[in-house]
Amino acid sequence: MSNKIQVRFGIITLMIGAAALSRLLPHPYNFTPIGAIGLFGGAYFSKKYLSFLIPFAALWASDFLLNNLVYARLYPQFYQEGVVWFSQLAIGVYLGFGLIIALGIFILRKVNIPNLLAASLLASVIFFLVTNFGSWLVDPVYPKTATGLLGAYAAGLPFFWNTLLGDLFFAGVLFGAYEWAQRRMPALRTSTSAL
Repeated sequence: MSNKIQVRFGIITLMIGAAALSRLLPHPYNFTPIGAIGLFGGAYFSKKYLSFLIPFAALWASDFLLNNLVYARLYPQFYQEGVVWFSQLAIGVYLGFGLIIALGIFILRKVNIPNLLAASLLASVIFFLVTNFGSWLVDPVYPKTATGLLGAYAAGLPFFWNTLLGDLFFAGVLFGAYEWAQRRMPALRTSTSAL
């Protein structure tokens, strides 16, 4: 890997890691960088396996910390004793996240404000639909009927607005910071790297 590619890889990975760790800071429910991380990885990694690998690793690492330091205490009904490597509630999150990365790959081939706004809005909708469907599947509070599914979506609706605001905010921060960095570091100005 050339120096230019290593710098680019390092900056993109560092930004994704920092955004994922920001989930550990106090924040309103669902006002997180999850959608923005997926879009950012999808947009800037030329090697598409890295578009999935790095963001998923960052999401899993932040989930691991949150599950074991925060959520296991707040929601013991969903967590067993011991180290939590993966939460059953995360199935919908990871599926939605994968779809958001794919969205970033296809919609953000050209990164500009209209494409980024469209991708952020679609990411929020995808995340809402997939994660609330996942909650309906695994949460015993929802009957496994059409009424139960509608109840899961209705229960998630108040959180959708924070998801939307979080996706827009963090996409603005990640993509804006990277555009700013590209202007100051010529090594980042490439769309055809082997990264």
